Amino acid sequence: MKHILGLLGAGALLLLCTAARAEEAKYPAMAPLAQYRMQRDAEIALARSAAPPSISDAAEVMVLGDHGYETAAKGTNGWLCLVERGWNAGFDDPVFWNPHVRGPICFNPGAAHTVAPSHLERAQWVLAGVSREEMRTRAKASALANTAPAPGAMCFMMSKDQYLSDDGVHWHPHLMFYVSNGAADWGANLKGSPVLGGPGDPEPVTTFMVPVTK
Repeated sequence: MKHILGLLGAGALLLLCTAARAEEAKYPAMAPLAQYRMQRDAEIALARSAAPPSISDAAEVMVLGDHGYETAAKGTNGWLCLVERGWNAGFDDPVFWNPHVRGPICFNPGAAHTVAPSHLERAQWVLAGVSREEMRTRAKASALANTAPAPGAMCFMMSKDQYLSDDGVHWHPHLMFYVSNGAADWGANLKGSPVLGGPGDPEPVTTFMVPVTK
């Protein structure tokens, strides 16, 4: 959420911050696991909706299982689609334990090999009962979380059914591009720029987000 604050006026900022505090208070701890689960076929369809069918129809699809994400459909084009939950946000983000969050995402081959593994690792920690603070500590030392993104690593998050928070701001469909911290200047978060961006938490990876029209 912090990467969009600089783009908002004072009134909108106050409303968003108030909503964030309310969401943090509403979801201070992990809900029962069943609230994060989805019916398998529905999760596969939602995951594929992150990217155009020309990409997602041939992608590998993973769904959330009892111990982490597991492959539900084999792929042939090197892409990976899944539905992220709130715990893939920053550790201080108020959506972290929100059981309603559903973030369909399709990683290109470079991101599938260098970015997605840390996302999958975090889900394993959550399902193993690791606390948020312990996950933060583990992420600082994790080889997967500290792997540099491959050149050209990016993903699609274009689903019209994505649900990223309760704050009433329905996020636009967007593309995300991953680079090592300090490796690129995309003019993110500047007045009039269509690019948003911010560093990982605590991963040394900057994510640039570019909203698209549909």
